[in-house]
Amino acid sequence: MSHQLPDGLVAFVKRDCPTCELVVPVLAQVGDSVTIYTQDDPTFPDGLAAIDDTSLAMSWHNNIETVPTLIRIENGAETGRIVGWSQPAWQSFTGIKHLGEELPEHRPGCGSLSVDPEHADRLAAEFGGSVLKARRIDFAELEDHVEAMYDRGWSDGLPLVAPTEVRVMRMLEGTTRAPDDIVAVVPPTLVETTVEKVAINAVMAGCKPEYLPVVIAAVEAVCTDEFNMHGLLATTMPCGPIFVVNGPIRDRIGMNHGGNVLGQGNRANSTIGRAVQLVVRNIGGGLPGDIDRATHGSPAKLGFCFAEDEAGSPWHPLSVDRGFEEGIDTVTAFAGESPRIHFDQLSRTPEAMTASLAEGLKATISPRLAMMFDAMLVLCPEHASRYQDAGWSKEHFMTELARHLELDADTILRGTGGIAEGVPEAFAGAILPKFNPDGGLMVVHAGGSAGLFSSIIGGWVNGNTGSAPVTREIQP
Repeated sequence: MSHQLPDGLVAFVKRDCPTCELVVPVLAQVGDSVTIYTQDDPTFPDGLAAIDDTSLAMSWHNNIETVPTLIRIENGAETGRIVGWSQPAWQSFTGIKHLGEELPEHRPGCGSLSVDPEHADRLAAEFGGSVLKARRIDFAELEDHVEAMYDRGWSDGLPLVAPTEVRVMRMLEGTTRAPDDIVAVVPPTLVETTVEKVAINAVMAGCKPEYLPVVIAAVEAVCTDEFNMHGLLATTMPCGPIFVVNGPIRDRIGMNHGGNVLGQGNRANSTIGRAVQLVVRNIGGGLPGDIDRATHGSPAKLGFCFAEDEAGSPWHPLSVDRGFEEGIDTVTAFAGESPRIHFDQLSRTPEAMTASLAEGLKATISPRLAMMFDAMLVLCPEHASRYQDAGWSKEHFMTELARHLELDADTILRGTGGIAEGVPEAFAGAILPKFNPDGGLMVVHAGGSAGLFSSIIGGWVNGNTGSAPVTREIQP
């Protein structure tokens, strides 16, 4: 169907517009020299011949933003346009000297239905055509979309949001990147994924468009050799990608960094990590029971994402530890297990609190292993206040904590205490750090203002055969 306007004068109107009602006598006076397109009622204007544009196709293709709009077309090209009613302008435009003299001199128009939020996304999807490249899948009329998506294997076990063209195009408005830009090569099948494909999975996960830049950066982070998503899927350890968001974007998209920070109830926290996992599942083929061989698994397999409480922290944020300037939007991917509580309601000094935290951290993954696994400490505000009150810097805290995390290898050698697990005999007589001194323990400040409970998240094996945390800047 051609959306070319005919030569001559062309008017776009709708009945639900007082100014359009006002100019009906004027349109009648102009007569056959004007072609009228009506947006909402094929019988409007009363008594005049009009072309039905209730599909809004002509309005959309000709960029009608306001009605009434009067356009002059000469040899197939637009040579002039008037928006709303202006007696002098319409008289000059039509060449009719006394046109509309009985009407007010000026009246603004109304919004075109083609730009109304109720229709704009549908029209963009219907007529935008070439923007989306993904294969369309049609469901039968009586199919339940939620069940159909589950039956096709797209789901992580929870209901999905159907990724219609309208929803995907709306999601793509959250980023300045082109839909066909390559984001990453997704393991384990090493398939290239585009911004559009990430957006589709973000829709299914329940994300809002403003979350998409975070999802894209998180996908980039896990699809690196350093993070080793393929290895993380294949391990039998119960670990998955955990995401920590830093920078002003946390507040712009309404992320939770306070009470219940690692729990349910916040849309951004709940859906961003889930979107990344759906990308790995649906594009990379990382399916449980197939390449995903976890003995138990963990909530991180579904989606685990939270923000750091930077404003309430006594220290600089994780992103600065990771080499970025404060105030830069970042997401850090860490391969970890489920969080476990560290209970301490009695320590009132930073020295006592540090020794207490070290006792809990020593048991991470196994109290008889050292340097093999990284960890993340999510320090609650009440525990952090011990350091703020005493004026401890983060560097001082980390130095003192590392001192408390030194292990006497002789007490955890394989076979000591009747326990076969432990460090090799070659380490006899040594003092070992629990974690790699070069960033093996990450500290994040988050949680509710009440409650003397911090959380410890153990990591997957580090080194060349394991995973290293990866931080990516979040781009618009």
